[in-house]
Amino acid sequence: MKLAVVLLALLFCTLLFQLGMSQKDDQKLKPAADKRPKVKPKVEKAAEKRTKSTSVKPKAKATPQPAAAQTHLTQVLDRGKFQKVGKTLSVPAGNTLELRCKGSPVQWAVPPYLQEDDDGRLRMVQHERYGTLILANTTGADTGEYTCYPMYCEDVECRKEYDKAVKVFIFFADPQELFVPSADYYEVIQLRTNRPTVLPCQVTSPQAKVTLHREYPPTEVKVDGVEISFEVTRGFTIHRPKQYHAGSLYCVASLGNLRQSSTKYMLIYVNYPAAPPAPFVQASSDSVTVGQNLQVSCTVVGEQDVQVEFTWDYPGQTIGRPLYTQENIQTVQVDGRSRQRSQSVMLVDEVREVDQGTYTCTAQNLEGSRSASTAVKVLAARSANKPKKP
Repeated sequence: MKLAVVLLALLFCTLLFQLGMSQKDDQKLKPAADKRPKVKPKVEKAAEKRTKSTSVKPKAKATPQPAAAQTHLTQVLDRGKFQKVGKTLSVPAGNTLELRCKGSPVQWAVPPYLQEDDDGRLRMVQHERYGTLILANTTGADTGEYTCYPMYCEDVECRKEYDKAVKVFIFFADPQELFVPSADYYEVIQLRTNRPTVLPCQVTSPQAKVTLHREYPPTEVKVDGVEISFEVTRGFTIHRPKQYHAGSLYCVASLGNLRQSSTKYMLIYVNYPAAPPAPFVQASSDSVTVGQNLQVSCTVVGEQDVQVEFTWDYPGQTIGRPLYTQENIQTVQVDGRSRQRSQSVMLVDEVREVDQGTYTCTAQNLEGSRSASTAVKVLAARSANKPKKP
């Protein structure tokens, strides 16, 4: 009896132990099951970040920088040091100039002196995104305008984009030469009545003080900014040339204790017309009989003291018929104003059949030429033996 009670007690204890172990296993499994759902929000959050970052990229592509904003000049001062270039730039003579211009490709324009002969001092190199201009052993003669032109290319053809060109006027200051050297002692310049006249007088330093002088009689010319003005990158400009501006002039530059004279400029006054001449052609008769004389006149009415030259094209040229003309100039009144009438009259003696056709007169002055024409018919001569009609 006692043995049976002990066996039942052991069985009961075993059942209680197994039940407790199964509860512990359930408790261990629950945290692992709770951790799985927590991973999902992290994945979703990362996916949201990826979606957000990819949505920004098209926005950046939709607002590209305009090409015009990319075109500018910079001066290379040293490795890693750059300076943006304005309208003018001063570089001590002897130093090396290095400019960079954004664009692929670009083309450079330099002062005429360097275009003709640079002695191997000038180099232009095209890189992937910019072009470089390098000028070594600089002198005052290198002073002038430097231009970078971005190029627009289609297939193998390229053209300059003039509206995007960047220009800079560079002074190469020379302590011994205030003026840009010139090979000419005298330079002849026309004083044209129809446009301003410029005396370059180009200095190598923008700090130099420049004055204008007349050689005979020796005197300083007044520069009032209206009739005559001065700009350091251009020189002296005579805005409305008159006859009294003609003569021998020169410039004087001073900087510190240095004072120098420029090349002499011989100004020659030329009365330029405002426009090419307008000829009017008229024949003495639209039809002439063989054997008669013919006159064809070509007349130009225009400004006074303006020379007009006449040339003719006529049918008789084909057989070598010589040209005979008479020319004259008169002053006439037109609408109350004095005008000049220039005229050329072509004389054709004893007209022949070959003289029939178009007569063209070309009048030319310093501004250009124009032509006018008229047609002449030649009639056969009446026979003296031909019987008269009753």
